[in-house]
Amino acid sequence: MSQVTIEIQLKTLPSNPGVYQFYDDVGKILYVGKAKNLKKRVSSYFNKKHEYGKTRVLVKKIVRIAHIVVATESDALLLENNLIKKYRPRYNVLLKDDKSYPWICIKKERFPRIFTTRKLIKDGSEYFGPYTSMKTVRILLDLIKSVYPLRTCNYDLSEEKIKAGKYKVCLEYHLGNCLGPCEGFQTLEEYERQVSDIRDILKGNFKSSLHYFKAQMKRLASEMKFEEAQLIKDKIDVLENYQVRTTIVNPKINNVDVFSIISDEAFAYVNFLQLSHGSIIRSHTLEIKKKLEEKNEDLLQLAIVEIRDRFKSESTELYLPFEVVVEPHLKITVPQLGDKKKILDLSERNAKFFRQDRFKQIMIIDPDRHTNRIMAQMKKDIRLSHEPRHIECFDNSNIQGTNPVAACVVFKDGKPSKKEYRHYNIKTVDGPDDFASMEEVVFRRYKRLLAEKQPLPQLIVIDGGKGQLSSALKSLDELELRGKIAIIGIAKRLEEIYFPGDSIPLYLDKKSESLKIIQQLRNEAHRFGIRLHRNKRSKAAINSELESIEGIGEKTAEDLLKAFKSVKRIKEASLEKLTEIVGFSKAKNIFETFNKK
Repeated sequence: MSQVTIEIQLKTLPSNPGVYQFYDDVGKILYVGKAKNLKKRVSSYFNKKHEYGKTRVLVKKIVRIAHIVVATESDALLLENNLIKKYRPRYNVLLKDDKSYPWICIKKERFPRIFTTRKLIKDGSEYFGPYTSMKTVRILLDLIKSVYPLRTCNYDLSEEKIKAGKYKVCLEYHLGNCLGPCEGFQTLEEYERQVSDIRDILKGNFKSSLHYFKAQMKRLASEMKFEEAQLIKDKIDVLENYQVRTTIVNPKINNVDVFSIISDEAFAYVNFLQLSHGSIIRSHTLEIKKKLEEKNEDLLQLAIVEIRDRFKSESTELYLPFEVVVEPHLKITVPQLGDKKKILDLSERNAKFFRQDRFKQIMIIDPDRHTNRIMAQMKKDIRLSHEPRHIECFDNSNIQGTNPVAACVVFKDGKPSKKEYRHYNIKTVDGPDDFASMEEVVFRRYKRLLAEKQPLPQLIVIDGGKGQLSSALKSLDELELRGKIAIIGIAKRLEEIYFPGDSIPLYLDKKSESLKIIQQLRNEAHRFGIRLHRNKRSKAAINSELESIEGIGEKTAEDLLKAFKSVKRIKEASLEKLTEIVGFSKAKNIFETFNKK
C-alpha cells in the first residue's frame, strides 16, 4: 500500500454504505467514521478547507484509508460504535458501553414475555437487535401487540400454578390485550405459535402480519369504519417501508471468526470478520500472490492460521464457505441460510470490494500488471493456447438490405487500437446475405495481412452465431489459416460463445472481465460499421437527389457537393454561382429545378 497515494485510494472507494478508518504512517488508527456513501463522505475530508483545527491536523496525518462495506446505514452506525469502543481512536468521541442500544427480548419461560431491554442476560432468552432508535423498537412492539395478544405480567405461569388457580385475569384480559393464559384460557401451544410468528417479524418476515392487517383494513372499510381503517393502513405503511432486516441480528452469534475467499489467476483475497454478540468488531482482507496453481482450500487454510495468529484470535467457532482442516478444538460451520449465511455473504462482499479497489489502484500504478492479469484470465476463460494480445472483431451492417458494409475493429492488450480499424464495402455479394458478406470480408482481411506480411491476431471474434462463424471458417480454410488463429462467435441474445465444430455454446459469467472485453469488441464493431453505413446511405440519398436532374451525373454531383458542402446550399445558390462550378447549361437546369415556384 505504500505506493498507493491518498488520491488513488479515494478514486477506488465504493459508493456503498459502510465504515471508514483512517491510519497514520506507523499503522495506528486515527479515526473511525460511518457513511451512507463511502466515496462521497471520505472524499469530503480532502476536497474542502476545514475550519476546525483538529480536522486539518487529522487530514494531514492520514496515509491509509480502510473501509468495511455493510448492507444499510443502520448497520454502519452499529459497526462504527463497535470499532470505536474496541480501538478508541484519538480523534473519535468515546462512546458509552453496549447498554446504550436497545434490544428486543423474547424471555425464556412458559408463555414468554416480549419486551425491550438494554441489558443482555445469558439465561437462554432470545435477543434481537441492537436497534439504533428506541422509536423503531416501540413501533415494532406496538405492531406486534396489536396483532398478537400477549401477557405483560411477570407471573410464573407454571402448569401446576395455573391448574391450582393461583392467578386471576387482570384488566389487560378484559381490554382484549391478553387471552388469559394465567387461568388456562389460552393454551401453551397457541401462545407458542404466536411467538413463532413474532420471531419472523423480528427477523424481517412481515408476510403474515401484513396479511392480517390488510384483511382487517378491508373488513373495517366494508363496515364503513374509515377512521379505524386508516389507522390500520398507517401501520401497514410503516411495516412495508421499514427495513428491519440488518446484517447483525442475532447476539447468540458470539466469539466467531468468519472467513471467505475469492481468487483469480494470480491472486487470492481472504476476508476476515470477527464477531462478538452478533456485532462485527474487526475486519481485515489479506491479499495472497499465487506462486503455482494453488487451490482455494489450501489458500484459505493458510490464511486462517496467519490471520488468527496476527490478531491473537481466541474464537472457538469458524464460519467458512467450505470445509478445511483446522485445529481440532475449533468448530467449523458452513452456513447455508439464515443469519450465519448473511454474515458469510457480507464477508465475501468485502473481499470482492477489496479486490476491485486493488484492480483500480493497479490500473493507475502498474497498468502492465493489470493487462497481464486480464490476458491470462481471457486465455483461461476462452480456452486459448496463447494470450489474446491481438484481437480482431468483424460485424456486417445492412439496413433494409441497402448499402451493405462490414467493419473490422482491432484490440491490442485489451484496449481499442482505433488507427487499425477498417471499413469494407461488400463487393461480391448481391443483396443482404450476412453469411456470404462475412466470408468475403474475412478472406479479404487476412489475404491482405498475409500478402503484406503483417502480424496475425491470436483471436478472431465474429459478431453472430454458428452461421456467421461457419462462413468465416471457410475463408480461413481457403487461406490455410485454420488452427493457426483462434476464432469464436458471439450470439447477441444470450451472449453465447460458439467454438468451431462445437454445437454447445459456452456461457461466461456475466460479470467476468473476459466477457466484458468481448462485448466491448462486438459493440465497437457494430458502432463503427453503423457509422459507415449511415454515411453511405446519406451520400446515396444526396447523390440521388442531384442526379435526378437532367444532365447531372455522379461526377457533377460530387463537384457541386465539394464546392457548396450541402444540398441546402446548392438549392439556395444563385445562377451565377452555379455557372462558375458546372457551366451555364447545367447550372440553368439545377437552378430551375430547385426554384420552380
